[in-house]
Amino acid sequence: MLAILLDRDGRRATLTLNRPPLNILDLDLLARLDELLAGLRADEDLTILFLRGAGGRAFSAGVAVEDHATDKVGGMLDGIHGAIRRLRELPAITVAAVSGHCLGGGMELALSCDLVIASEDARFGQPEIDLGCFPPAAAALYPGRIGASRTLDLLLTGRTLGALEAERLGLIDRLIGRPGGVGAGDELTAGIESLAAELAGKSAAVVRLIKRAVRAGRDLSFPDALAATERIYREELCAIADMEEGIAAFLAKRRPVWKHR
Repeated sequence: MLAILLDRDGRRATLTLNRPPLNILDLDLLARLDELLAGLRADEDLTILFLRGAGGRAFSAGVAVEDHATDKVGGMLDGIHGAIRRLRELPAITVAAVSGHCLGGGMELALSCDLVIASEDARFGQPEIDLGCFPPAAAALYPGRIGASRTLDLLLTGRTLGALEAERLGLIDRLIGRPGGVGAGDELTAGIESLAAELAGKSAAVVRLIKRAVRAGRDLSFPDALAATERIYREELCAIADMEEGIAAFLAKRRPVWKHR
């Protein structure tokens, strides 16, 4: 059985962690994920990448506990952090589609994506403290998203959050469905299709530039970020055909015909 499934459909791709029921992130799976992400980075036609777990019970329950042992921890950290770096560097928009358990390294992987969508049965947590350790990527990523104190609360207690609380804290960008709705798997698939359809109607070239601009806003001080985003606008956005087409279509009161360049 393949550890990860790759499905490509036009400008969209889906990577499915395929170790149900819990989609544990062992060293072989992480190496394969890194390999697939490296290949997708060079794909200039890719606009959006969805990352999800097989089976419906879990996005991923995290890294294999045995891989936290002293003799394996170096390879484990290299594997999970390499995949996280690949995700964050990917030019395409990355979306974690979460159903069921999203724990430990699985949560770190999901929160490394640009967007997180989740069904109402999603459960998030960083239980590493109960193993006598902590999650380095979470400690680096979460303060910028939910603040230092809320990050400390998650990492010090190891508690599990339901979907509604995770949405309230800002860990989920779109909560798909509400308790009492249709099946979580159906809801999540519908949410994936809805978001994919929204972006399918946009210029792929502009989508990529927006991601680069927001990345600058995330990583740089405001003066440096503004200089970087203005340069992207002046030198790159203004040079693409789709900007001219978008303005012309608006003025002519017609739908734009994107060339994606």
